[in-house]
Amino acid sequence: MTLQDRLVPATAMPDQDWWQTLWPDPDGVIRALGIDPGMTVVDLGCGYGYFTIAIARQAGFGHVIGLDLDPAMLEQAKAACEETTNCAWQLGDAMELSRLIPAPVDYVLIANTFHGVPDKTALAREITAALKPNGRFAIVNWYPRPREETTVLGKPRGPSTELRMSPEQTRAVVEPAGFKLVVRSVNILTH
Repeated sequence: MTLQDRLVPATAMPDQDWWQTLWPDPDGVIRALGIDPGMTVVDLGCGYGYFTIAIARQAGFGHVIGLDLDPAMLEQAKAACEETTNCAWQLGDAMELSRLIPAPVDYVLIANTFHGVPDKTALAREITAALKPNGRFAIVNWYPRPREETTVLGKPRGPSTELRMSPEQTRAVVEPAGFKLVVRSVNILTH
């Protein structure tokens, strides 16, 4: 199976200018998600490391693991975070998360890719297995608005309208893995 076959469908990585336009304050996003100093956090599907570096700053004396399936993305994330001392890197498939990390973690973040995961409940179960008791799982994803309405840099962006999920749809696929919603506005889940 090739890397292309294993990538999450409908989640092509946009260029870095696009990320900066979509998320101009990554540190603010990480603070809003409730990532605290001292936590061990997995940035699942870390891509370029855009949120990984913000997590590293917020976690302070904590630890961040950037995980991605694409070795080129992982190398870019490493480069983005080269000034930090609290980041580690893992090449691998999110569906094997609990076997790829050395110990259970406090928090798992998946940003802008959950919509394309083929078996969302199975991934949520894998994340449950990777979390400490009362660990948190945050999903940053596209709200179910027509793609034509979500323009970034003058073009419609994000996944097709059919792949976008409401908070209720997201809850329906992660609750069977033992999660319950604790903060609706940013859809942070705990088990």
